[in-house]
Amino acid sequence: MKRKQIYNPNSREKTQDRKIFGGDPTGIFELNDIKYQWAYNLWEVMLNNTWFPKEIDMTKDISDYKNLTDSEKSAYDKVLAQLIFMDSLQTNNIMDNLNPYITSPEINLVLVRQAFEEALHSQSYAVMVDSISTNSSEIYELWRRDMKLKSKNDAIANIYEQLSLDPSDANIVKAMFANQILEGIYFYSGFTYLYTLARSGKMLGSAQMIRFIQRDEVTHLLLFQNMINVTKRERPELFTKELLDEVYQMFRDAVKLESEWGAYITQGQILGLTDDIIAQYIQYLADERLSAVGLKKLYNVSHPIKWVDNFSKFNDQKTNFFEGNVTNYSKGSLDFDDF
Repeated sequence: MKRKQIYNPNSREKTQDRKIFGGDPTGIFELNDIKYQWAYNLWEVMLNNTWFPKEIDMTKDISDYKNLTDSEKSAYDKVLAQLIFMDSLQTNNIMDNLNPYITSPEINLVLVRQAFEEALHSQSYAVMVDSISTNSSEIYELWRRDMKLKSKNDAIANIYEQLSLDPSDANIVKAMFANQILEGIYFYSGFTYLYTLARSGKMLGSAQMIRFIQRDEVTHLLLFQNMINVTKRERPELFTKELLDEVYQMFRDAVKLESEWGAYITQGQILGLTDDIIAQYIQYLADERLSAVGLKKLYNVSHPIKWVDNFSKFNDQKTNFFEGNVTNYSKGSLDFDDF
């Protein structure tokens, strides 16, 4: 597998012959002549969702943070440190690791937009850190000092490294699943803790910021689920039993990793988030992601904290949602009554 050429005037590839990867694109974005209409529709949804972190009112969070319990502060800081890592990783992963091998121009377009949004999320976390911390480096350096956080980061990054070291067809497919797991399990789990604080009337500015971030993550998740489903149709020979066994193990490993992380950051001290509830919610997320790409569920559990969905109504949009519009939230601040 070679990186695509930036400019390839010798290409004679027809639109109907395009591939998500392994194609022979010219390098020209002919957006009036595309193969994957869903990708272009998703691009337009992402444009309509444009927002900026400094539009969110974080004023009340300053005093709220000071009044959090020690357990709540610790969990907030660790969640924020984890989110900072994941969006940093994704920004670089999308542009440097994955997009160079994607040969559909309309999907290249969406990946560029996703990378922009991941970078925007990094700015969002900077705004949150600056609002609540007298020493922002404490949160930004947490991944170096907290070995549980570092080991989790290492495990996530290792999957992406496989594609970097060996850019094969199979590893590109596994990278798509790794992105689905990151966008649809790890991020959702982290968001839930911050929503839990907001549910009790605390850190509402942070919750509003996360709502905008999660709206972006919904589109990122749909992107990779569509890429997987299209690849299954167009390249079914890649989905061998061996590869699928690896994929299922990736999901099992992710559920175990995230469940242990959830128990670690909450320490049984966060109202409404017991270890069992955290584990079941993560299992539920894994099953939902597997079902979305036509794979069997592993856990068959129910949604244990349905109130979380009230923070992001657009989460029930399915893969074929592109005929409609994702809900747009007004910018600014939230009131406790909103929840």
